[in-house]
Amino acid sequence: LSKLTHSKRLLASIQQLLRETDTDWDNIDAIAVCLGPGSFTGLRIGLSTVKGLAMATGIPLIGVSSLDALACQFSFVSIGVCPILDARKNEVYAAFYQTGQNELMKRTSDYLVLSPEKLIEHIDSPTLFVGDGIEVYGDLLRTELGEKALFAPAQLYFSRAASIGFLALPLWKKQEFLDPATAVPVYVRASDAEINLKKN
Repeated sequence: LSKLTHSKRLLASIQQLLRETDTDWDNIDAIAVCLGPGSFTGLRIGLSTVKGLAMATGIPLIGVSSLDALACQFSFVSIGVCPILDARKNEVYAAFYQTGQNELMKRTSDYLVLSPEKLIEHIDSPTLFVGDGIEVYGDLLRTELGEKALFAPAQLYFSRAASIGFLALPLWKKQEFLDPATAVPVYVRASDAEINLKKN
């Protein structure tokens, strides 16, 4: 693992990827980015980087939710899917999905931030959980939900670039792009800085 932070190695990694694939910016039709929810700092770094690239190159920008990207890996299952990400503060980011037409995942709830106990109250049928929230709250889900709780393997706990690209493709075909000047992450809840600002 690199000891460098994302902000120090992201652009270098992009440059290396372009070099290894023998691709230049003229061959790229769009840039897809994960909008969150997730780490506030990571989202800001990632989105700021691609906004700069989109504005500098004129390449369209597409945004995809991290929860959507996790869920889309399971369009073959017949039960509900619930990605859960550790939101700290004894909460999780979550949403509910069902396989819809053409075996594509359809989100059936808002993007949520809530306690795992509140999340459990929404579960009344077998549900497949995926995401790093399992590492923190998996035991609680198993205890409270029993056989209603099923868990994806740990190697699928994080949004993959392939999933982001898969969900970005139909948006590209429909020309549903973000404005790089105004695009913002999907935080779901206010950051500590915003909360503290409102208190002052």
